[in-house]
Amino acid sequence: MLQMPLTDAGARNYNPLSLAFIGDSIYENYVREKLILTHPTMLPRDLHIEAIQYVKAASQSRIITQLETQLSEEEHYIYKRGRNTKSHTIPKNADVLDYKRASGFEALIGYLYLTGKKERLEEIIMYSFEVIERGESYDEKR
Repeated sequence: MLQMPLTDAGARNYNPLSLAFIGDSIYENYVREKLILTHPTMLPRDLHIEAIQYVKAASQSRIITQLETQLSEEEHYIYKRGRNTKSHTIPKNADVLDYKRASGFEALIGYLYLTGKKERLEEIIMYSFEVIERGESYDEKR
């Protein structure tokens, strides 16, 4: 196993898209764990369909938009680096702005994971679940 956790300075040296790469995996794992524990008899196909509601770019964009004012200065810096880094892929099922925000969200998740900030990581993930479960109609009323 590689040496973890990284220092904040060490994690800052990573390419933001590399942070997003690991963040995507970590976030999806939390989503899958939540779904399998709350729906033990659900078929894998249905679990996958449900997971998409949590991991799609539009959902992650909604999450980070609501979360942004609650981020520390360091977290906001990491999010903005992930959001603003030029990606060499074009989203096929997502709005470009949603995709960029989602990349920033995933970079933040990756950063928190790699720096061993598990309590904060799980706080943000639990908040993200609340945002998704409240739904878009709740967002529009705010």
